[in-house]
This record gives sequence, C-alpha cells and structure tokens, in this order.
Amino acid sequence: MASMAPEAIAQNIVATDLVARALELIPIPAAHLVLTGGQFELFAMNRAYRLAGLGVVAERSPMIVDLAPRIVAFLESQLIRTDFEWVLGDAIDCRYYRVTIARSFAAFRDRCTISFVDQTSQVQTERSLRREMTTDSLTGLPNREGFEDLIEAGEDRSANAVLAIDIDRFGRLNSCLGSLAGDELLITVARRIKGALRAGDTLARIGGDQFGILMALDGNRGEAHALAERIQRTLTAPFRLTDYEISVECSVGIAYGADEAEDVAELIRHAQFAVKRAKASGRAESYLPQDLAIARAQFSMETALRRAIANRELRLAYQPICDLATGRIVSFEALARWTDLDGHVHCPTDFIPVAEESGLIVPLGRWAIDEAAQTLARWDERFGGHCGVKVAVNLSAIQLQRDDIAPVLSAALDSTGLTGDRFTLELTESAIVSDPDRIAGTMHALKALGTTLAMDDFGTGYSNLAYLQKLPIDVLKIDRSFVTGMLADRDKVSIVRAILSLAQALGMKTTAEGIETNELAQTLAALGCTFGQGYFYAKPLEADAAFAMIAP
Repeated sequence: MASMAPEAIAQNIVATDLVARALELIPIPAAHLVLTGGQFELFAMNRAYRLAGLGVVAERSPMIVDLAPRIVAFLESQLIRTDFEWVLGDAIDCRYYRVTIARSFAAFRDRCTISFVDQTSQVQTERSLRREMTTDSLTGLPNREGFEDLIEAGEDRSANAVLAIDIDRFGRLNSCLGSLAGDELLITVARRIKGALRAGDTLARIGGDQFGILMALDGNRGEAHALAERIQRTLTAPFRLTDYEISVECSVGIAYGADEAEDVAELIRHAQFAVKRAKASGRAESYLPQDLAIARAQFSMETALRRAIANRELRLAYQPICDLATGRIVSFEALARWTDLDGHVHCPTDFIPVAEESGLIVPLGRWAIDEAAQTLARWDERFGGHCGVKVAVNLSAIQLQRDDIAPVLSAALDSTGLTGDRFTLELTESAIVSDPDRIAGTMHALKALGTTLAMDDFGTGYSNLAYLQKLPIDVLKIDRSFVTGMLADRDKVSIVRAILSLAQALGMKTTAEGIETNELAQTLAALGCTFGQGYFYAKPLEADAAFAMIAP
C-alpha cells in the first residue's frame, strides 16, 4: 500500500472499514481476503468466522490452503460471484459448507469476500434418512433399494454375480406360527446365510422372504453355484422357533453382471427369474435369456386370454367316455380349446397354467361349466329328449380354492333346465390335498345337486386313503401313464389291478385314460374297469361332431 497514491490509500481504508463493519452484520462465517504478491491476507473477518475454526492467520488457515486455487481463479475471472460445495475435515469429523465468493468492490480486483453456510446438519440428516430408506428395519441388512445402490457403486459390475434366495414355505410358516415367529425365522436365516459368505460378499433383504447376495467372481462362474450350495447346506439344520423345530429349504437363482452390466434392476430381476426355475428343479439355477422372453410371452398370453374369456372366444371340445362292457358312449369330457383371432392355436398345456397363475381360471372355469351345460341342453333338444350322455368338466385346484363352485353349477342347471346328474366334475388329488376341509365342503355341496364326482389322474399325486373313504367320490380315473404300454409292462398291470381292487372295495367306478387299441380296451374290461376314453374311441371333437356319435 506504500506505493499507492494518498487518495487510493484513503479509499482503501474506507472500503476496508465498510467491509469489516458489514461482515459483523452477517450471521454466518465470512471473511474479506486480499491477494498481494501471490499471498493471501485475511484483512477482515466476523465473529462467526473466528468461532468456526476456519483459520484466522492466512498462512495456517485450512480454508485458504484448500480453497486458494478456486479463489485465485475467481479473482482472475470476470465473475461477480461464484458458489460451490466444500467439505472440511476427515470422514470422522467433517463439516459441509456452501461457499460463496463475491467481489466486495468492483474497483478492487485483488480482493473478495468469502462466506460459508454450514450444511453439516442437513447433510447428516439426509444421510440418516437415506440410510433408513435403504436399510431393512427387521434384519439391519440393505433393502432392495440399498442393494441396487451397492451394485451401482461397484467398479466392475461385469465381474459380479447376484444371487436371489427365496425361502420355501415361508408364507405357510408365517401364517401358522405368527408374524413374530416369522420375523425371528428371517433374522436367524439372515445370520446363517451371512455366516456362509466370503469376506467380500454382501447380503441384502430384497423382498418379504427373499434375500440377495452380491459377490465378486474371479472369472469362474462356478463360484456362484458353490456359494448357493453352501447356503443350502447351511440352512438344512433345523431352526428352533418357540416350541417347534422348523426345517427350511431355499431356492437360489443366479444372474451375472457380464450378461446385464447396464441395468442394475434388470440384473436383480434376472436372478429372481432364475429362482422360478430353481423351485421346479430343486437346485440352484442361472438366468437364461429365454426366461424373460417366456415370462413376457406369458404376460402377453394373459392379456389375450383375458379378452378371449370376456368375449367368449374359447370353445369346448368333447372326448367320448365309453362303457367298456358295452362300448356305448356314456359321457363326454369337455376340454377347453382356444384359437385366437389371428388363427393361432394355443395349447391347453400353455394357457391353462397361465390362467391358474393369473386367477383367470375362475372366469374360465365358470365359462366352461356354463358352456358345457348349454351344449348338453342343445343336444337334448336336437335328440328330442334326454340324449343319454353326461358331460364331464375339469375343476382346477386354484378354481376350487377361489370360487364357490356349487352356486355356479346350480345357476347353469337352472338356466338350461338340466338336472345335476347330467354332470361329472373331475378333481385332481392335489386339489383335495391343498385344503381338505374346504374342498370336502364343496364336494358335499356338489353332491347335493346330484352330480357325479371323479378323482382325475389317480395315482400320480399324494393320495390319502382316508380321503377316498370319507369324501363323496364316485369315480377314480386311472392316469394314462399307467395305461399306456400296460400290456407290455407287468408293473403297470399290477398297479392298474391294485387301483381297480381299491375302487371296488370302496364301491367306486373306474375310468381308464389313454386307451388307444381294442386289445387294451378288452384287457381293461376283463380286469373290471368300468369306463374308458382315448384315441381308440375318438380324439376331442367339436360339439357337432360329438353329437353325431350319439345321434339317433
């Protein structure tokens, strides 16, 4: 300042005094800096700045040491002010500031005022909220959002694998033992899984009963399967919950970052897709690209099927069931068929599972009962009276659980004038086992309408002889797997004999499926089987063709 003119010196003193006074009016830390000969001088500062610990001596100020390049760049620019975020200190005790550098007076290009808004509390609050949002409150593990963040933060996602672990039977355990026991089980399962992980693996809870693991691969995908097997072994030891010892099994699906390195959410979904196949196979499964294509095709089919049911675009085909002793047709089994508006024929083995999974089996089943009743009524009208046959309709296990079948059938009978004895309703063993008490009530209600009840695919499920004795079952249908090739297989002959003897002892009739030759039909008749159906008699027929087989 000694080289300045007296007027400039006076102006500088006045300006500095004004700045110093103004700084004291600011409630946040603020200081006035002057750059002279490449060195900074803290010319003025307010009380809040002194208390903030930002350094009152320029040479020892951590603020100047850290921000000097930014301040110099600002002074050399034409900017009036600039704002930026700044962190002071280490990770244990750091402060977060919003810094503003502004020119005090346009006439002075060597000085500026710098102020600091302390945002530490706000940042810590936001981090705490973020931590709560990304952490599962029950297990303390990352939740799905937190799991995605962990995968996103990884340096080389292509070298990672994601495992999705689904706890089998958890819903049933939770409903039977209560939510507290269910929570205890999840916590214990999480601890066991964590104990099976390697040091660098990360465990998360990504769903109600589903866990996720992020693991780094050393170029060998077999490591993921080895971890899956280790986890499954870890869970084999029973869990002690209140008065019960619970055995827990899990299904594991694996997806690899190298296959889906761009989208974290897709990577997790792919692992979850693989879980579905793992449930069916009983072992850990890796995601296959066709899994997603199949799932999307099923959703597309669900949409089309929903429209087809609403617009009554499906139809029933009818396969004859014959009395083996006389060869006379006594009934027709109604089978759903679907050809869409584009002429594409959908296989029942494709669309029936979609209907069951989506809940569309309920309206589909109602339509089938009504359509079968309408067809049988038309046959009677064309025949000039009772046409001499019954119609058999299959009932899905899902349909029996979700719908009240007896009123549905009663409405169909009322609308057509038919009696209940014209209907045979076929149930599978799995339908009965799924909810015995409810299904028993439904069966008795159907019997009250006069219907015949048949157990379909007998011998392939989990038969309980007590059910056969207590439930009002009239017919056992012998599954085609026992009938096909029976003449050349003594074991199959023995199984069929045993089923026929059981049915006779319980006063039930029997129907053999899959009869394709006259010799097989005669053999079954000689063994005492009551009815038979199969390609030997006819393939499933359109309604008019089926009626032609019984027309006078």
